[in-house]
Amino acid sequence: MSAKQSTVFVALFSGINVGGNRIVKMAELKAFFEGLGFSGVATYVQSGNVVFRAKNGDAAALTKELETAFEKKWGFNSRILVRDAGWFERLVRDNPYPEVAGEPTKLHAYALEREPTAEEAQRLADKCTGPERFEIKGDVLYLHAPDGLGKSVFANLIPRTLKVPGTARNWRSVLALLDMAGKAGA
Repeated sequence: MSAKQSTVFVALFSGINVGGNRIVKMAELKAFFEGLGFSGVATYVQSGNVVFRAKNGDAAALTKELETAFEKKWGFNSRILVRDAGWFERLVRDNPYPEVAGEPTKLHAYALEREPTAEEAQRLADKCTGPERFEIKGDVLYLHAPDGLGKSVFANLIPRTLKVPGTARNWRSVLALLDMAGKAGA
């Protein structure tokens, strides 16, 4: 199959290889994707990022397929968000904080399962009282945490306040994944 007949996707896993729990080696994850028939598979860092090519261009169907097969193989559920390369291009292009893009540990993007409602976004805005700033654009939440994510009290409030499942990546990871997706599509 030629590259033109398939689409480049990125799978973002949440809840694996965090704090020594739910360990999944990236080599095993790569082999898992290849075993499902995906091509051009590459992983990035231990938190579970996989760039791959698929004939099926439906991210929602791919998400279901991957989550089901993953749980069957590893025996636990990991929420997986699948996005195409164009989504990553928009994410980077639409960054509302370009002035901090050079400090990748202070800028994060949360891939959300869906766009939050105005009420959900307002509930989160009401909790943002520290040095952080955030902006939601569609199904992406951009967070500037000037003291870093690890020291951000607000960052810990995001999942339970917003109540929209998602997974965060620092800006270095976002740019690396975009670069990998671009190379996979070449």
